[in-house]
Amino acid sequence: MSTITDRRASVWQDKIHPNVKVAGSGSPVVFLHGAGGLRWDTFLDLLATRHTVYAPEHPGLTEGEEDAISHLDNLWDLVLYYYELFDALGLKSVPVIGHSFGGMMAAELAASNPERVSKLVLMCPIGLWRDDAPIPNWMLITPASDMVKYLVYDPAGPLAQQMFGAPDPEMQIRLIWSMACTGKFVWPIPDKGLKKRIHRIQAPTMVLWGKQDKLVPVRYAEEFGRRISGSKVELIDQAGHVFATEHPERVAGMIEDFLR
Repeated sequence: MSTITDRRASVWQDKIHPNVKVAGSGSPVVFLHGAGGLRWDTFLDLLATRHTVYAPEHPGLTEGEEDAISHLDNLWDLVLYYYELFDALGLKSVPVIGHSFGGMMAAELAASNPERVSKLVLMCPIGLWRDDAPIPNWMLITPASDMVKYLVYDPAGPLAQQMFGAPDPEMQIRLIWSMACTGKFVWPIPDKGLKKRIHRIQAPTMVLWGKQDKLVPVRYAEEFGRRISGSKVELIDQAGHVFATEHPERVAGMIEDFLR
């Protein structure tokens, strides 16, 4: 397992001090996590064998920094915040990998300032909307125990049990807070105009999707691929929304091949 360093940054007029997990060596890559928060897993460990991985926590999710989310009012604040964070980390033009909500943010960063993102990997991102394929709002899925059915290919399998089997009140509170902090920028639906800007993406792009994703329907893979010029779309079988956790070696290998 990689040695992970917790690095604090100071951005947004010194009002926000996010924790950034850094591991590995080699060329840098940024990983932007999904609505459930940052979870360092085997997939990120594998990325860190060839890269220096920077994985920032979304504003409000760093311990002791819960009020940080109040300093960002809308999506454009969040986009500019990330540029400031990249500057603080010394990252001028860097590959960005984003999962789900983090995928939407990665696409927004690449669209609004193409020079800041050298390559783009979108892992089942949100950000677009089709009436024929509505995306369920994760904050409204009840009971909470149903969440596993939307995230993994096999809700009765060992991974599901590992992730959701034993109720942990503290973990559930953190999950709810994480979904609230990310949900602030996509409520009530995750369409904040990316479709008007997505054509500006210039970075070579790979779109990855789990074929059995029940949270963000797989037809959005084609939608993102169609809208991003020259992008490569790959579907992963027997995989749900958290396919990088389900198939870490395969996904890390695909991304490494793309980055090379």
